[in-house]
Amino acid sequence: MPTSESPPPRKRRRWLRALLITFVVTVIAVPAAVVGAGMWLRSGARGHVFPLASVPAAPVVMVLGAQVYPDGTPSPFLAARLDLARQLYDAGTVQAVLVSGDHREFRYDEPGAMSRWLVERGVPERKVVQDHAGFDTYDSCVRAKKIFGVDRMIVVTQGFHVDRAVALCRDAGIDAVGVGDETVKRFERAWDRGAFREQLAGVKAAWDVATGRDPVFLGPRETGVQDALAN
Repeated sequence: MPTSESPPPRKRRRWLRALLITFVVTVIAVPAAVVGAGMWLRSGARGHVFPLASVPAAPVVMVLGAQVYPDGTPSPFLAARLDLARQLYDAGTVQAVLVSGDHREFRYDEPGAMSRWLVERGVPERKVVQDHAGFDTYDSCVRAKKIFGVDRMIVVTQGFHVDRAVALCRDAGIDAVGVGDETVKRFERAWDRGAFREQLAGVKAAWDVATGRDPVFLGPRETGVQDALAN
């Protein structure tokens, strides 16, 4: 016999039904969203991802930001992306480098660290343009188009991320192709974590495109890329 503090059986049954429905919807909807977003991103990038040696020339290469250590050193994943950009510049495949990353806090400056890394390795400072509001891939792509006026470019990142980067940049109106780094696969745990997170990031990317949201910070038009190309 239920105590006076126990909910009535009918109320308990309604609560249990609601819990089961929520569980079933979650179990079905989340995997479906992951699969659907992944298919959309792969379709958007299909035919536009190349090996380093055969990627078509473009005026600009964009390097997407990643972790920078407290001493200002790029993490191995970010350094690998930067090295792809350096090789593309040295080969004459691109004429300018756009580094886009997080500078939300004064002491954490991804674009600044990226720029220093490139300049220290021979890329002229006047050829490196910093985007300090590339808080995620979607923001970087939209800002490359709307703020920096980029119409055609190569985007470089890790292999598990390149489809999303290319698809989002193309959706933003840029004739974008991509090169994916595989060298940091030697960091197996970090690579596997990144590949897993990428599946969830794909759902967010699809949502961003579907809603057409503005970047976190849009700001005024900048001429940095045009200046770098002119010089």
